[in-house]
Amino acid sequence: MSELRQAIRFCTSSDGARIAYATLGAGRPLVWGPHFLTHLEFDLRSPVWRPWLVELGRHNRLVRYDGRGCGLSDRDSTDFSFERSIDDLTAVVDAARLDRFALFGTSQGSAAAIAYAARHPERVTHLVIYGGYARGPMKRNPSPEQVRAARAMLELVELGWGLQNPAYRQMFTSIFIPDATPQQAAWFNEQERTCATPATAARLIASFGSIDVTDLAVQVRCPTLVLHVRDDARVPFEEGRIVARLIPGARFVPVEGRNHVLLEGEPAFAEAFGALHEFLRPGASGGPGGPAFADLTAREREILELVAHGLDNAQIGARLELSEKTVRNNVSRIFDKLGVPTRAQAIVRAREAGFAASPLDIQH
Repeated sequence: MSELRQAIRFCTSSDGARIAYATLGAGRPLVWGPHFLTHLEFDLRSPVWRPWLVELGRHNRLVRYDGRGCGLSDRDSTDFSFERSIDDLTAVVDAARLDRFALFGTSQGSAAAIAYAARHPERVTHLVIYGGYARGPMKRNPSPEQVRAARAMLELVELGWGLQNPAYRQMFTSIFIPDATPQQAAWFNEQERTCATPATAARLIASFGSIDVTDLAVQVRCPTLVLHVRDDARVPFEEGRIVARLIPGARFVPVEGRNHVLLEGEPAFAEAFGALHEFLRPGASGGPGGPAFADLTAREREILELVAHGLDNAQIGARLELSEKTVRNNVSRIFDKLGVPTRAQAIVRAREAGFAASPLDIQH
């Protein structure tokens, strides 16, 4: 994608806040959930974020947005609660008219992605978490020194975030992208100042501390990929491992490096996006046609093919000369292996994996 072209629109969240969102690329829909430091226009030119947009829009119709208080979205919002972030995500996917989509969560935005996937299993086909966490910093049993450091950071944000001199912001840049080139660091410094006011930035950062979606993570049922940089200074590696342990069947991919925001040209960038593309590829290992389907027996695959065509247990039994009870038991095992609670979700996942691709041979 040599030239990135996006369409920017606005939608209204549940409390009336105007949220700016953009679409680019073509293909299966991929929604990039809310995260800090975004500006829909500025990102497109940034040597830090533009490569991400190229990759995420390479095979997908990418939908992303500025969270409230940031970028082109309403700057006068005063409610930065976690539930509002879920409302904003809901408003965006509804405005974009997305019924089923993959969801990408990064950094603190991963918690909102996890919560949405758990609450709306009928809409999220895949979940990708990069550099994320289920517990905010103040939910990790912080030491008194860590609490003091967090308060000091908030004060620095309030004092120096909006200054022309980037010295204050450089501290944050060094945490997010310690291996950045001078050009990348300069852009990131400017992005911090451009995306939000000092007061908003401080309130947003403070709100991240109390996030806790550990109880929702265990309810996620869609295929999930968790990526985390091993020496990430912004979000500890262990938090990524916790996310992967909490979400049933999640695949965890450690990535070597130090940058919280991966930079084009570093090996970790190619590794992480390669894993993401493979995960989202229809029928790929880890996706809808991955290991869960490989675990099905020949009989279970035969039954799932008929389930995907919309046949009920009695019809399947008559067709395969099996008792309805035998079919029901097989269907229950199929649901367990696919990690889906309902027949409707099993049908969706089976069709995504290529089942029912051919017309059913109707025998007279």
